[in-house]
This record gives sequence, structure tokens and C-alpha cells, in this order.
Amino acid sequence: MKAKTRGKNLAKKGLFVWLFSTLTFISLVHLADAVSAFVFGNEINLLKLYPFINEKLQTITPMAYILATAILTLAFWGITCAVAFENPVETFLNKILSDAKKQGAVETQLLESKSELLDAMNETVEMNNAMLAQVKDIIYNIRTEVKEIQPLKENMEKTKLELSNLKKEIKKLEEKINFPIVCVNCGKPLLPEFKICPYCGESLKPIQEKIFAVKDCR
Repeated sequence: MKAKTRGKNLAKKGLFVWLFSTLTFISLVHLADAVSAFVFGNEINLLKLYPFINEKLQTITPMAYILATAILTLAFWGITCAVAFENPVETFLNKILSDAKKQGAVETQLLESKSELLDAMNETVEMNNAMLAQVKDIIYNIRTEVKEIQPLKENMEKTKLELSNLKKEIKKLEEKINFPIVCVNCGKPLLPEFKICPYCGESLKPIQEKIFAVKDCR
């Protein structure tokens, strides 16, 4: 579509150049005729070529004829140059360059906005990395403390076990102190006042006699 429009513009430009260059040539020929009539006193011949106004044109003086033809020649020549040196291709290329610059400005703006977004994302990632580093440090410290606490826990377990054994020994001692007599038949601890075992009914007289005998020996 653009190529077709450019072709039409070039055709119009060629037509205008041909038209105004032809008018310039005709004006130049008339200028030569006017100079010939003014300088050499020759008869004005070219004005006779206009059948309807030739009589009026014959009344023009050579000097006025020179001025009129000179002005027309310069005018047509200027128009021809203006049309001929107007380059539609250059105009089209300039327009393309202008559009490209505008597009480049828009893309630059988009890139700047995306760059700001990327910077924000980068800052967020850096903050997350810093937080992860802090979490890693905390986890490492917790693991170190747990490793330090583990031996203490083991020592506490050993201490608890020793205390439990000690309580059992103390309980046994208390039983021996509180129940110094043991039934020969069932093995249950008994008070020294018992004469008969309340558990199995065994007589405890021989045992009491032995205990009293031991006491007497002391």
C-alpha cells in the first residue's frame, strides 16, 4: 500500500516537473524574443502566436515585455526546482526514521519500567537470601546447643538411674530395720513382736529365741 502511494507521488512529481519546465522554456524563448526586440529593434514575433489576444499583446513595449518574461521565467524555473528537488523517498525515509525513533523511545520506556521491576525483584531475592542466611544461622546454633545438651541429658538419665537404685537400697535397709525377722517358711519380713507368721502361719518362736540369744551375747 505504501509502495503504491509512493509510486503515485513520484508520477505526480514527474508531471509537475515536466509542466513547469515546459513553461520555463516557453518563458525563456519569449525572454529571448523580448531582448532581441529591445536590443536590436527587431519586430516582436512570438506574441503573434496567440490568436485571441495578439492585438493587445502587440501594444506592450519591449521593456515591459522583457520584465514580464524575465519574471515568468524565474517564477517557473523556481517552481520547477522546488518540485524537482523535493524528494519523496527522502521524506518517506525520514518519516520511517521518525517512527523508528518514537518506537525506540517507547521501547526504552518499557525497558526502564521492566528494569525497575527487575530491580525490585532482585531486592526481594536479596532480602529473602538474607533471611534464609539468618534462619540457617539460627538452625546451626540450635543444633550446636542440642549437641551440647545431649551429654547433659545422658548424665541426668544416669543420675536418675543411680537415684532409683539408691532408693531401692534405702528401702531395703528400711525394711531390714523395720522388719528384722524373716519367716523361714515364706521369706516375708516380719516384726520382732510377731510369734506366728501372718502370711503362712509358721511359728516364729525358734527365731525369736535365736535373736534374744544374740542380744544376750552382745
